[in-house]
Amino acid sequence: MRVFRGFHRPAAFATVLTLGNFDGMHRGHRALLARLLEKSSALAATAAAVTFEPHPREFFTPDSAPARLSTLREKLEAFAAAGVEAVYVTPFTTAFAALPAEAFVEERLCRNLKARHVIVGDDFRFGAGRLGDFAYLKAAGRALGFGVEAMPTVTLSGERISSSAVRAALAAGELAKAADFLGRPYAIAGQVVHGQKLGRQLGFATANIRIRHNPLPMQGVFVVTVSSMDGQSFLPGVANLGLRPTLNPDGVRVMRPLLEAHLLDFSGNLYGAHLNIAFLHKLRDEISFPHLDALKTQIADDVRAARNFFAATS
Repeated sequence: MRVFRGFHRPAAFATVLTLGNFDGMHRGHRALLARLLEKSSALAATAAAVTFEPHPREFFTPDSAPARLSTLREKLEAFAAAGVEAVYVTPFTTAFAALPAEAFVEERLCRNLKARHVIVGDDFRFGAGRLGDFAYLKAAGRALGFGVEAMPTVTLSGERISSSAVRAALAAGELAKAADFLGRPYAIAGQVVHGQKLGRQLGFATANIRIRHNPLPMQGVFVVTVSSMDGQSFLPGVANLGLRPTLNPDGVRVMRPLLEAHLLDFSGNLYGAHLNIAFLHKLRDEISFPHLDALKTQIADDVRAARNFFAATS
C-alpha cells in the first residue's frame, strides 16, 4: 500500500475512491472498503482512500473533539489489511477547510485523484461550510464523468454502527458491545517504554506503553490479551489505562495517559517491543489509593479477577 501526504502528486492511474475519517475502522467502514475493492476490480482502477489528519472536529472544536479510537498508524495498518492500494492522508488546515465543494470535486477528486467512481457513507459532507453532500456529489459526477454511490448504513440489532456508537459503548464499559460494532475487541497498540519500575517493586511487573489517544475513549482497569504486532504471541493480562492518580504526588495528574499491562505468568524483557493490547472486559474504574500497600492489594485482586475471567471463558 502506498501512502501520500496530501495531493501534491497526481495519481498515476484512475481510482475508485472512498473518503472519510475511518476512526476505529468498525464494521461499517470495513463493509465500505469491501465494496471499494469490488468496484475497483470491476473497473480495473486503483482502490484508494482519502482520510483527514487531524480529525475535522479536532480542527474546528479542539476542546470538545471526540476521543480518537485509533491513531493514524493504526488506521493505515487497517487500510493495508483491508487491501486498499493507496491512501491519501489529507492535512486538515485552514486552507483546506475553506476549499469550496466545487473546487474539492474538480481539483482534488478529478484532477489530482483521477476518480472514476466515488463511494461515501450516507452522511458524508465536504467543502467549505460542509455544503457538499451526496446529492451535490452525485450531480457533479454526472457532469464530470465519474460514478457516485452511497454506502447504506450498517446496523446491528437495530442500532447504527458508527464511531460515535463505539465511543459510547467504550465509555460505558460495554466492551462486548463495542467489540460487536468493531468486529473485534477494541485494541491499542504502542511501543513498550521504561517507566518508574514501581510495578516490579509491588510484585506485578508491567509493560508500560505510551499512547497518543488523548483524551482517552475510556479509563479503568481491564482484562486484556497482549500480542506482538506480527500476531506470533498471545498472552493474557490485566491492564490499567488512564492517569494513575495514586502515583502522582500531591494530586498532580500526569499530562498524558499511560497504558500499563501486567502479563499473567510471563517473565522477560519487552522494552522496545511494539505490542497490541486488546480489551476484553472492564474490571473497575481507576481510583486513588491512600498508600501503596492498598494499591498492591487491589492489583492482586484485579489479577485474580482476570484469571477467573479467562478460566470462565476458556
